[in-house]
Amino acid sequence: MDEDADQMHPLNDRQVPNSEGGYVWHVTDMNRLHRFLCFGSEGGTYYIKEQKLGFQNAETLIRLIEDGKGCDVVQEIKTFSQEGRAAKQEPMLFALAICSQCSDTKTKQAAFKAVSEVCRIPTHLFTFIQFKKDLKEGMKCGMWGRALRKAVADWYNGKNGMVVALAITKYKQRNGWSHKDLLRLSHLKPTSEGLVIITKYITKGWKEVQEAYKDKELSSETENLLKYLEAVEKAKHTKDELEVIHLIKEYRLVREHLQTNHLKSKEVWKALLQEMPITAMLRNLGKMTANSVLEPASSEVALVCERLRNEKLLKKARIHPFHVLVALETYKAGHGNRGKLHWLPDKDIIEALDASFYKTFKTVEPTGKRFLLAVDVSASMSQRVLGSVLSASTVAAAMCMVVARTERDSNIVAFSHEMVPCPVTKDMTLPQVLVKMNEIPMGNTDCSLPMIWAQKTHTAADVFIVFTDNETFAGNIHPVVALRKYREKMSIPSKLIVCGMTSNGFTIADPDDRGMLDICGFDTGALDVIRNFTLDLI
Repeated sequence: MDEDADQMHPLNDRQVPNSEGGYVWHVTDMNRLHRFLCFGSEGGTYYIKEQKLGFQNAETLIRLIEDGKGCDVVQEIKTFSQEGRAAKQEPMLFALAICSQCSDTKTKQAAFKAVSEVCRIPTHLFTFIQFKKDLKEGMKCGMWGRALRKAVADWYNGKNGMVVALAITKYKQRNGWSHKDLLRLSHLKPTSEGLVIITKYITKGWKEVQEAYKDKELSSETENLLKYLEAVEKAKHTKDELEVIHLIKEYRLVREHLQTNHLKSKEVWKALLQEMPITAMLRNLGKMTANSVLEPASSEVALVCERLRNEKLLKKARIHPFHVLVALETYKAGHGNRGKLHWLPDKDIIEALDASFYKTFKTVEPTGKRFLLAVDVSASMSQRVLGSVLSASTVAAAMCMVVARTERDSNIVAFSHEMVPCPVTKDMTLPQVLVKMNEIPMGNTDCSLPMIWAQKTHTAADVFIVFTDNETFAGNIHPVVALRKYREKMSIPSKLIVCGMTSNGFTIADPDDRGMLDICGFDTGALDVIRNFTLDLI
């Protein structure tokens, strides 16, 4: 069959020879591992919807261990974890669980040693242990041997008493495991006074701790720890609103420490707001407006607006424009996606969110690559994006703005059945970009046009990103072929990312070419995937 076969037929030639032209990026097992660690699939597709992890997802990982590269795998897991490269945490924890249960002794030892570094919070530790339990039968191995007992004991003993106290009271249990289970199964022997107190607190309860320490000479560190645990216990049992507020302010208690009925109180929410991290604040704006914590012209609204406009704070919390846009659209809608929550949006908060959206562009680190962004302008781009409250055209417009404002060398074009330049400049607002896109005539979607156009116009691009609402492709040439021809003619090893924003699953990318990636839906994880892919980290 001819390579230029129309797009309704699969390409029968899976692999274009790359010895002369160099226009196929060979996929190594390490590349496949990186993709798996980042988003849970070894192929070239990132799915927004949750994929159930199993052996079939991790064939490469197992092959690498069998080839004697298990310790390298553990090192990669640690690197991905420490550098925050993963769009989802579960694949890394699943991979670590496999390494810890394989037959290679060195890999096993390295995996157990890495537990404390990769499992930063109790949720990660509980998830890792649940994966080990899930894998036990398939891998035909035991679980609670000496190595796991030691790894769990080290996780607790390796931390300062106050750090463990904060962790165990905030994350009491997850995925069917509790701290009590882990202490019992690991036979933990505490190595510090702080840990002695915490293990007693978890296994025997607060009254026994109080009894044991009431007449003892205490170091200031131990005294602070006991006061903190006492505050957590008081919050569990008190019905006095003023006491709860005092405990929040004095001991920095968080939402997870409180009872459900405390969270019905407006004043309690006001106290929580004072120290609330900006990500949690963005998530709870609707809730806090609905329960009158954020009343028009109040000091609470002033505090929220001040934070939203604070560039230093936005940068420190690594808030991306997309995060703010999701919060803004959700807040403006006046109701949540699920549940019965409704609110009347506050105009000052809407203004501050809008300002915050433009401020966060400064927090995005440029990649220094040459981008060509192509936006589908077909009518169905008004549909809601999978994994988001936004329409496909809004996501595409926002991502064009991010590239236009952060990458020096970028071209933005629109396409349907033909290519049209899309004049997005870095000083345009989101409504202005959307107006420009709406003016472009619509037609059938042909995802190969951006590469054909770039080749014809000699436009240099390291990365093509195509935003489309679906996976239907009119046209005479498959996007994969168009990309290869472009690479060959321009002598640039370009990459292609296709974001099918309303689709549950499709394949354009050749899984044997690591310069191609499909994204099904769009969420905050997709931002990490695009960045990692652009920088050749996955």
